Amino acid sequence: MKPTKKDLLQETIKHIDITKLDSTYLIDSMREMSFSSRDTASAADILQLMINDKESTNWLILAGSTSAGGCMQVYVDMVRFNMIDAVVATGASIIDMDFFEALGNKHYKGTQFIDDTQLRDNYIDRIYDTFIDEEELQACDATIKAIADSLEPRPYSSREFIYEIGKWLSNNAKKSNSLIQTAYEHNLPIFCPAFTDSSAGFGLVMHQVERMKEGKPYLTIDSIADFRELTEVKMSAKTSGLFMVGGGVPKNFAQDTVVCAECLGFDVPMHQYAVQITVADVRDGACSSSTLKEANSWGKVNTAHEQMVYAEATTVVPVIVSYAYHKGDWKRREAKKHSLLFKNGTQGTGILLQDPV
Repeated sequence: MKPTKKDLLQETIKHIDITKLDSTYLIDSMREMSFSSRDTASAADILQLMINDKESTNWLILAGSTSAGGCMQVYVDMVRFNMIDAVVATGASIIDMDFFEALGNKHYKGTQFIDDTQLRDNYIDRIYDTFIDEEELQACDATIKAIADSLEPRPYSSREFIYEIGKWLSNNAKKSNSLIQTAYEHNLPIFCPAFTDSSAGFGLVMHQVERMKEGKPYLTIDSIADFRELTEVKMSAKTSGLFMVGGGVPKNFAQDTVVCAECLGFDVPMHQYAVQITVADVRDGACSSSTLKEANSWGKVNTAHEQMVYAEATTVVPVIVSYAYHKGDWKRREAKKHSLLFKNGTQGTGILLQDPV
């Protein structure tokens, strides 16, 4: 007998709470071990350096499906507890996973050992061993369209549009502690350099097609404004740190701000701190957009404080961030509130319009 949708969507993914897990002893022990254990402890130490450097702007870089896989609350807590100052992520991490759950939807425990045709027959999408209701995902697409319909039809950076989503969630969310809404409430910008590669893309296409049929102007996403704005965030602080889960476009986008500033004639230091957690291979020249040492040759990352951790992220991210939470150094850190750079529109402070010194 073939399973029904109700049969398959029963157990929800539970997001881990780092405040209830004190990994201090574990990380301190790993520091005296070898292999990935010592690398993980080193990554935790670098995150501590980032938190304790008062001049550093710290960015969380997200790619992959860890938000759907149980780490969603970890990233929210990094905002709540002032460990980071900006997020650069895939559209899927922000919309298909975070915004999706903010609307009251869930991710479900599934299995990779299943006939995917059966899943398709039930309108269920699979992320390895996690299931999603496609009907709920399409309702998410439609909500993005409705938000776009309500806004002035003009170009928006992804940061600006996500800010509007956060504002909308502040009055309409069914789950109040999403990453988008928490970032909105903390004046912390979220950038998605490939924003339309997500449910946002479907919703915005529907918005544009409907407006075109009606002969009306429509909203667009300005990816160049994304690059300019994030470069301005980089230039607004004396130094910077990257905590990267996965890699790909968000990682390269964040690293490229150094080169962008240089191309404009500004002397901006490389990212001083960098951690990347990945399982990507280095032998094809990729590794989710290069190793950190390789990025140094491009002038993007300083190798003084960098650590690659070759591990599946859901196994080590909660441990590293729990260590930072329980150490408590975030309590003495001043929030950068980078969203306030753009409170008068997309031009920010105008630092990029000044002549280089």
